[in-house]
Amino acid sequence: MPSVLIKTYGCQMNERDTEQVLSMFLAGGYDITKNEDDADVILINTCSVREKAELKALGKMGLLCSRPNAKPWVVYGFMGCMSQSRSNTLFRDIARLDIVTGTHQYHNVYKLCNRLLRNRLAQNITEPIKRGAHICAVAHEDGFQNAIKDHLPPSGNCTAFVSIMQGCDMKCSYCIVPSTRGEECSRPMNDILIEARELVERGVKEITLLGQIVNRYGREEPIINGRGAFVRLLEALHEIDGLERIRFTSPHPIGFRQDLVNAYTYLPKLCSHIHFPMQSGSDRILKLMLRPYKNEKYLKLCEDMREARPDLAITTDIIVGFPGETHEDYLQTKAAVERIQFDNAFIFQYSPRKDTPAAVMENQICLRVKEERNHDLLECVNRIATARNQALVGTTQTILVEGPSKNNPNRLQGRTSQNKPVIIEGGSAQVGTIVPVTITECTGFTLYANVQQ
Repeated sequence: MPSVLIKTYGCQMNERDTEQVLSMFLAGGYDITKNEDDADVILINTCSVREKAELKALGKMGLLCSRPNAKPWVVYGFMGCMSQSRSNTLFRDIARLDIVTGTHQYHNVYKLCNRLLRNRLAQNITEPIKRGAHICAVAHEDGFQNAIKDHLPPSGNCTAFVSIMQGCDMKCSYCIVPSTRGEECSRPMNDILIEARELVERGVKEITLLGQIVNRYGREEPIINGRGAFVRLLEALHEIDGLERIRFTSPHPIGFRQDLVNAYTYLPKLCSHIHFPMQSGSDRILKLMLRPYKNEKYLKLCEDMREARPDLAITTDIIVGFPGETHEDYLQTKAAVERIQFDNAFIFQYSPRKDTPAAVMENQICLRVKEERNHDLLECVNRIATARNQALVGTTQTILVEGPSKNNPNRLQGRTSQNKPVIIEGGSAQVGTIVPVTITECTGFTLYANVQQ
């Protein structure tokens, strides 16, 4: 029986796409392996948001293809955003590469790989292949967003990702995603609900809705009783028996309506956490980024959501060192962090991406300044986050127990509704259950707790 290995870089959407592709291989009779030497098909699901992710993927594939003792018939392939962006040029970088599939072609990955592997096995290949098959499939296919279904979450998982849309129409000046993921396309609501029910039947208790700008789901549909399509989807999911928690990522201030703020007041299954990218606290930089809102609107939305759900945890993305960012611009970003008191923030030094307007802007910021701002803001974020977590010591929280701790298999780990990781003593709770715990200790971003008896 052949086996497949997929290594995934990037966002939750890439993780979800990997799950879908693995499901197709499982249905085709393949085993899933984590051992590179055992695999007959090796795929890397790629990210293009930052250059570092692309370089990691290229380096890893180069090492895989040059292994002297690898099975000679192995099929090597890239899929995902870097594949969509670089297309055929990837074969010039790695001659042994076989297949490149883009973001609109996930549903064809299994077919292409399986056909090539079967042909090679039939040929009884014994000598290493020096030049790959060079099959490229990156063309757009109408209706591809409706093919993101029929997946299995990792075995035993009580959580799962559900893609509700693909693509992005916002065209931020620093972002390559619109050219790799294409235009916004929403899935039919009924298909999403069917998928969610099937996942619950398999033991899933928590789903995370995925979209490049998830709150723009169904934006072409009419507003009904003051609620847009995204909120109506949340309401419909809330009615599914056995589904205990609902998350979504990532929203955008544009299209963030009052109905979504209000949803936090009457949908208890909607978790008390939102990842809400800010990117900059400077209106001048936001304008250069082509993010069509002012920072005060973003800050007001955060405050409105916390008023609707007082225990809401807010995390964010921030870019430092964007072209033209002055020290004053940076200080405005830092002031916004202090005002909102984020529970965590992912801080990125601006990285030019090809064919984006920001890459050719004047006043590119030098690496030293970017690193200084990154370090300073990270210290600020860590100080605030640690204080917010420390305040939870001694309180009662509820967690969904997800499985063994990654660092100590004798303990279990779970997350609060606020998405905060909690470690508990093993044996005192069952995986897949929601249990009350008492927080006993905080070490920065990780909480430790005892299960209440």
